[in-house]
Amino acid sequence: MFIKQGKYVKELLKKYKLDEVKHSSIPMTLNNKLDDDISDKWVSEKVYQGMIGSLLYLMASRLDVMFSVCLCVRFQSAPKESHLTAVKRIFRYLTDTKDIELWYPKGGDLNLTG
Repeated sequence: MFIKQGKYVKELLKKYKLDEVKHSSIPMTLNNKLDDDISDKWVSEKVYQGMIGSLLYLMASRLDVMFSVCLCVRFQSAPKESHLTAVKRIFRYLTDTKDIELWYPKGGDLNLTG
């Protein structure tokens, strides 16, 4: 059994107009420290929460983005530009890895092979 969400990722990228952005090889930079920076500019909660909700749904089959998404989830009530930039980087990573899928072989043990 294969679990693929490539079509869903393509739809998300198109919905948020991120389908033509440059790709990223990792979902978040190693030294990215998200915090509640008071001096940073506010962004729309509705858009941010929509993006996060989409990523949470996707996270069920894409464990490679779990840490990054969970880090961004904490700022849903008062998102700033730096938080939105981090979420957009996750989407840029998904642009490059949209064809990753889960495979459960028939008749075998339930070890996960990606």
